[in-house]
Amino acid sequence: MASMEGLIGLMNRIQRACTALGDHGGGGEGANLPTLWESLPTIAVVGGQSSGKSSVLESIVGRDFLPRGSGIVTRRPLVLQLHQIDKGAHDYAEFLHLPKTRFSDFALVRQEIADETDRVTGKTKQISPVPIHLSIYSPNVVNLTLIDLPGLTKVAVEGQPESVVHDIENMVRSYVEKPNCIILAISPANQDIATSDAIKLSKEVDPSGERTFGVLTKLDLMDKGTNALDVLEGRAYRLQYPWVGIVNRSQADINRKVDMIVAREKEREYFENSPDYAHLASKMGSVYLAKLLSQHLEAVIKARIPSITSLINKTIDELESELDTIGKEVAADPGAQLYTILELCRAFDRVFKEHLDGGRSGGDKIYGVFDHKLPAAFRKLPFDRYLSVQNVKKVVSEADGYQPHLIAPEQGYRRLVEAGLAYFKGPAEATVDAVHVVLRDLVRKSIGETEPLRRFPTLQAAIATAANEALERFREDGRSTALRLVDMEAYLTVEFFRKLPQDPDSGSKVGNNTNESNGSGSGSVTVDRYGDGHYRNIASNVSQYIKMVGDQLLHKIPKAVVHCQVREAKRSLLNHFYVHIGKKEASQFGHLLDEDPAMLERRQQCWKRLELYKSARDEIDSVAWTRSSFVHVYPDPCHAGNK
Repeated sequence: MASMEGLIGLMNRIQRACTALGDHGGGGEGANLPTLWESLPTIAVVGGQSSGKSSVLESIVGRDFLPRGSGIVTRRPLVLQLHQIDKGAHDYAEFLHLPKTRFSDFALVRQEIADETDRVTGKTKQISPVPIHLSIYSPNVVNLTLIDLPGLTKVAVEGQPESVVHDIENMVRSYVEKPNCIILAISPANQDIATSDAIKLSKEVDPSGERTFGVLTKLDLMDKGTNALDVLEGRAYRLQYPWVGIVNRSQADINRKVDMIVAREKEREYFENSPDYAHLASKMGSVYLAKLLSQHLEAVIKARIPSITSLINKTIDELESELDTIGKEVAADPGAQLYTILELCRAFDRVFKEHLDGGRSGGDKIYGVFDHKLPAAFRKLPFDRYLSVQNVKKVVSEADGYQPHLIAPEQGYRRLVEAGLAYFKGPAEATVDAVHVVLRDLVRKSIGETEPLRRFPTLQAAIATAANEALERFREDGRSTALRLVDMEAYLTVEFFRKLPQDPDSGSKVGNNTNESNGSGSGSVTVDRYGDGHYRNIASNVSQYIKMVGDQLLHKIPKAVVHCQVREAKRSLLNHFYVHIGKKEASQFGHLLDEDPAMLERRQQCWKRLELYKSARDEIDSVAWTRSSFVHVYPDPCHAGNK
């Protein structure tokens, strides 16, 4: 399973690639292209002006780095990526638009944010959806990514059009309305929560509150004799996650440039010593908020990886089918057209076989599945838990029914073996699916690497469809064969069990094997066929059988997969396609060789976007070899709700 740092780092790299290649989820040049940005889990920081939003971010980072001033200061989204480094190391920052520059002076970071904003928006206080990417490396942060959005406002300042109020709201809304967006709603405690701009907007886009984290700032500035317990304890406005209170630096602290780490300590002391909030102190403050968000973001990323992977693969296929290259005109003669189609198919088939046979890269991944991933999957099977004394006793008792076994629990043995063997089906199917993914990838690569075929997207799509349909048939054959191999082992022959001891060793004192209730006092040892030692012996026998079967399946499953999938892919990948082509009318050949002039105008945009999706897919592939690594999502320890 990928670590928190790996998962959040994965999203960070994909986000940076999105921005570098023109995909930031907004309008503009790539508006008519698919966007990956909007499918990525993000945490958007939302709040009205003077809500303390900037102070919250600086408290989380432990650095004073954001531009300050009157009016609308944040005019572009700031993607803030925090990276925890070793203790004792010095803090530094890097911008995506300045990849070779490392900032250790955070006053210069603040100035660069302002300058980079002006480079895109000008000095007219306009806003822009194009994000600034800032990475901060520090031992005082957790691994976390936040997107700081312009503060919601009700009045345009001097130099801004009246539409800026709606423009900012629309920009913020474009982030928070996406189902993958986690909303960090910042509200000041010294104002009525009912008037909070952040809560109002989050309530519109997330009425159930399942994506919203509420943060209450300025608790220390409330009128004397009042407190915010109704909000913090979820009575005034309930969310599915607990509210977090924050005490920011005062303006005097900011003017005196009080160190942020010192400010964190003062914040902790405030909550611990407050008569109103001391009982909530462990779940208050910027340090707790950062950990809460980091853990939640990891859980969301883990849950979203399969859908993101599916989207990436789907979009790559769409973009690749769209791409085209200019070439000489296709002959008008139907016979020549049919010859060209068949030659292109043969060229593709040669490239595909070269990948499998080692002439090109890719086929070795199949061996990697057999040699590494299948054995690793077998080793992870929970046989220790399955063959525990408690579970064995339960299974045997259920198999006995109302009449317990007398000597050997044959039905219990059979049920234990059958259910135990079923565990092998998951890795068997995963192996079939993994090889299927490799073959599909080789089809995709082979189509892209077949130079003469690049000119004809229609024919590419037809070949890809036919090849993938064939691979689906091979996969089903491979799956049924692999599962049949597992099912066959459920037939138990007497030879294996004849060699095993049917009773526990009478000399061992295991469980309650000595019958002390007969009152004979003879000291004889009687085997208790319903004691723990008896069930441990059953577990041991079943375990040995399952181990033997597992060792055999490690060899049989790869053979079945190669025979049903790899061998058939080499022999008959396009056989159905050839039959289909032979039934077409001569006038239909030209359609397969059509070239779309509109593709030429879009090629540059498509290649950039395709580069993004391929980069994203490679990043995800580097974290886990199959989607099954991400399927299980552990419960979020922070998802406690308001009690």
